[in-house]
Amino acid sequence: MPVLLFLIDTSASMNQRTHLGITYLDIAKGAIETFMKLRGRDPASRGDRYMLVNYEDVPFGIKAGWKESHATFMTELRNLQATGLTTIGQSLRTAFDLLNLNRLVTGIDNYGQGRNPFFLEPAIIIAITDGNKLTSSGGVQDELHLPLTTPLPGSELTKEPFRWDQRLFALVLRIPGNASVEPEPLVGVPLDDSPITPMCEVTGGRSYSVFSQRMLNQCLESLVQKIQSGVVINFEKTGPDPPPLEGKMKSGLQPWHCCHKLIYVRPNLKTGVPIGHWPIPEAFWPDQNSPTLPPRSAHPHVRFSCLDAEPMVIDKVPFDKYELEPSPLTQYILERKSPHTCWQVFVCNSAKYSDLGQPFGYLKASTALNCVNLFVMPYNYPVLLPLLDDLIKVHKFKPTLKWRQSFENYLKTMPPYYIGALRKALRIMGAPNLLADNMEYGLSYSVVSYLKKLSQQTKMEYDRLIATIGKKPTPEAGIKVRWRGSSIPLAHRRDFIQQLQSLTGEAPTLPMELNPKEFQGFHLALLNKGLKPQSFRNPYDIPRSHLLDQLSRMRRNLFNTTVCALRGQDSDQLHSVPIAQMGNYQDFLKAAPQPLRDADPEQPKRLHTFGNPFKLDKKGMMIDEADEFVTSPLNKGKRPAEGNNMPGGGPKRRRCMSPLLRLGRAYTPPVSPSSSPQHSAGEITCQLCHLITEAFIEIMSALCFSDYEKIFLLLKQIQGTLETRLIFLQNIIKEAARFKKRVLIEQLENFLEEIHNRSNNINHVDII
Repeated sequence: MPVLLFLIDTSASMNQRTHLGITYLDIAKGAIETFMKLRGRDPASRGDRYMLVNYEDVPFGIKAGWKESHATFMTELRNLQATGLTTIGQSLRTAFDLLNLNRLVTGIDNYGQGRNPFFLEPAIIIAITDGNKLTSSGGVQDELHLPLTTPLPGSELTKEPFRWDQRLFALVLRIPGNASVEPEPLVGVPLDDSPITPMCEVTGGRSYSVFSQRMLNQCLESLVQKIQSGVVINFEKTGPDPPPLEGKMKSGLQPWHCCHKLIYVRPNLKTGVPIGHWPIPEAFWPDQNSPTLPPRSAHPHVRFSCLDAEPMVIDKVPFDKYELEPSPLTQYILERKSPHTCWQVFVCNSAKYSDLGQPFGYLKASTALNCVNLFVMPYNYPVLLPLLDDLIKVHKFKPTLKWRQSFENYLKTMPPYYIGALRKALRIMGAPNLLADNMEYGLSYSVVSYLKKLSQQTKMEYDRLIATIGKKPTPEAGIKVRWRGSSIPLAHRRDFIQQLQSLTGEAPTLPMELNPKEFQGFHLALLNKGLKPQSFRNPYDIPRSHLLDQLSRMRRNLFNTTVCALRGQDSDQLHSVPIAQMGNYQDFLKAAPQPLRDADPEQPKRLHTFGNPFKLDKKGMMIDEADEFVTSPLNKGKRPAEGNNMPGGGPKRRRCMSPLLRLGRAYTPPVSPSSSPQHSAGEITCQLCHLITEAFIEIMSALCFSDYEKIFLLLKQIQGTLETRLIFLQNIIKEAARFKKRVLIEQLENFLEEIHNRSNNINHVDII
């Protein structure tokens, strides 16, 4: 599972704008999103973990770490702001410590017991910066320096802050503010000359000097290809050069003599994780009496001998095979076109009595001459493999005394941490009893106890740091006034007084002597962004760029006032809200006064949804075929209806939400001829509402089933005043528009015109 850590420069210089119209920080955010889209095309990206670190102090600079989700990563990325200094050294150290936080707990580094290439946690750090000067609270630095002190336990076991499976790549933005008229070079992206470039090369990465958006996209595609599972190794030639090739007579130091490249560690196709057997030896012989371990370098220094040797492989004896990244060394080996010979590899000081050590593998070109592979074998394999071959073919797994003596002599020259790997190999071969179970692994008791203690401390530090990620820094109380000692104020300097006198022609009056010690302990208040500025009361709340506009407002406030007292703010600023706060509707609701209770508890509760405050809560409601709102069993409260004499209270009356059916509307319901004048006004009103409700329900049912003939038949039966019929018909047209019945709407409008024309004719006859 590769880890992709983005280190974003959030210094103030990232606010500079390019000719594209956006800032460097916006370009960095867009580059990360583009990178993630390009990476998402690879099926292997499902196991990627993304981390985000900026230039703030620890732990506030860690925006997304080991526990944060992808959504948190994207949210923190969008919220980044460029305010601060270019403390890239401290931020790089924070990024490396974050990656190394869990390594001692899992035992990936395997200190003192050899380096296992197949036990790794590949990580790529992508730093995006503008390449400006390295500024900090102590001044401007010319070189990149990482802090030596770190709270990470066990950091003293490795000389460098990074590990061999971690690489640093830097995108240095050099996009100008004005568009360049010169054509872009068609060659590859050049290296940058910023201080971060040497750090990239040390880790096995590189820097990119980006001058345009096209180059940035090219760099992102290149970085996606760099995501490979592997470790970085220093290869260095030892001994004489091989015989030169025909037509290539060169002497002196060649590029292939020393290479700093990656070896690919491919995952197993079945399990999805790398599988290996043999470690790369340590650069020291383990001493069981030593209380500590010597610090190791991040990248092992592997020396190769150019003397041709015969590659050795025996059936049933496992070996590891790693492909080398293309480099001058691989190119030189392939040019020799000798796939049947190999060059042995060594680690200095790995043997007990030899400075160069014994060979632990070899470099060999593939049979097809398309790549170079590193074969990792048992330590001092030229001695062990013939012994194992004799054991299998000659002795038939029944070793003689002489063979055992030779095997014991070999074990004395082998580092003791190879015992575990050798025991597994012998078990695979079918000879599990050749090694005693009580053989020591080479680490003293004090070293083992120390490593266990470091593992526990690292776990505690891991939990502590994880708990602090995501917390916001506490705001400062103010800016402390510092006393500069006996420095002379500007007004008291002789050269300043002389310059001022030469310009004005008269000597200035010196201010009274001030005692600077009186201001010790003073704090200058910081701007509280949470308070609304009082631009009509506090002149310090007026930004410099708004002085002229504020002057016009104050003049208008002074001369246009109609009362004696001046208003405290301008009328056009009463409801002005910054764009960044326009969507913050929840905070507005919290600050708003408590609303009054609903007059009708059975009314559906309205949701305060931003953008649609009239949205209804439909959880407690049902809709029938006539588009009526019927209260569900959740709302069990009943309103007592006047004049309801039905036994048992009768069924619950349905309420249609159409505005036509609500009481208090400006229309007169039709009066039934059979109604008795002795009925009360409340009974008549209730009965008329009931008739109107039934007529409207029948029309809505016909509308749902597109029964237009029934609709017009019911409309012709509606009696009453002209105003009542018009209002009723207009509401039916609105309901038809809600159901998008265009043909019905045209017919209803024609029917409405007929009613208007008929009423006009009647009025004309009355006048005559």
